Amino acid sequence: MKVELDNIFGRHAARRLSAFAHGELSDAEAARVAEHLRSCATCRAEFDEIKFGIRLAETLPAREAPASLWGGIEASLARDSAPRARRATGARFRSLTTSRLAVVSCALVLLLVGGVAWLHFRPSPGGAWDVSAVAGAPTVGQSRVEKRGRLTVGEWLETDARSRAVLRVADIGEVEIDPGTRLRLVETGQTEHRIELEHGRVSARVAAPPRVFFVDTPSAVAADLGCAYTLEVDGAGRGLLQVTSGWVALEAKGRESKVPAGASCATQPGAPPGTPYFGDATPAFVVALSRFDFAQGGDEALSVVLEEARARDTLTLWHLLARTEASGAGCGRRPAASDDGKQRPSGGARNITGAGRVATGARGVRRRSLL
Repeated sequence: MKVELDNIFGRHAARRLSAFAHGELSDAEAARVAEHLRSCATCRAEFDEIKFGIRLAETLPAREAPASLWGGIEASLARDSAPRARRATGARFRSLTTSRLAVVSCALVLLLVGGVAWLHFRPSPGGAWDVSAVAGAPTVGQSRVEKRGRLTVGEWLETDARSRAVLRVADIGEVEIDPGTRLRLVETGQTEHRIELEHGRVSARVAAPPRVFFVDTPSAVAADLGCAYTLEVDGAGRGLLQVTSGWVALEAKGRESKVPAGASCATQPGAPPGTPYFGDATPAFVVALSRFDFAQGGDEALSVVLEEARARDTLTLWHLLARTEASGAGCGRRPAASDDGKQRPSGGARNITGAGRVATGARGVRRRSLL
């Protein structure tokens, strides 16, 4: 699919991103752009800039120009359009153009100044989502939701041990809220919808272009790439993402984990997101991966991961390869010191880097799968 998309877009989809953000592409073309954005960091970054520009434009208020401004423009145009028999045609055209440009420039300056002032003093963003009580009586702020309610930007929605709710995410999907959950609506607009999950468990189903719906947690940000998933956060801020369809990107500390359908990924406060793994991985594999990600498991944990890995676990090994290359984690034992105090290689495979061990382990997994 990536080769096909590269052929269609000429490697990047930059010329289609604005139309994609504004919903101007056909369904087939929009699907191709969405698929391209999942694998192209360059285009995703440009798409984020386009969305920012759209959000900025959305914040500018519609204002009618003062009557005096338009009167001045009309008078100026009337004067400039009067015949001037003694002036050469070229000079008359230059004068007319200069006057019009001056008037338009003044109008633009006035609008710009007004827009900047409004941005500086504007009220908090508006917007609200529908809330439906499924069981018990969830609360929005201090009010109980008996059947239906509204969650506005900045408000908290809470469910106790006996209540459940469904939150409608504008017109792109919904979030099921389990008992014992607390979340807040942070932002909702044409190009971005965002909630903050303090603790509890939510199940989201979203049909939208990539990176339109976000969930902030104490340990990472979940960026929806067009999918369905469950996200759980405990009282200590630790999170667990489980994807049931599509893809989700978990981002924190400058690192990204891309999690596909059928896979999970753990997060912990103060640490980059963990390494994704498929739900049918062996318990020993999952435990060792957690130790490697969050408990400085090093060589020992990496060895267990490589020993337990199957062909299906190449997703995990791909993430580990990039991370061990960047950090040097999982290296073998230190070179031994000789009598003269200089470091001497101790020889053998024990001294290869963690990235080398992962690459070697991946080849071993492939050989085992062919047997």
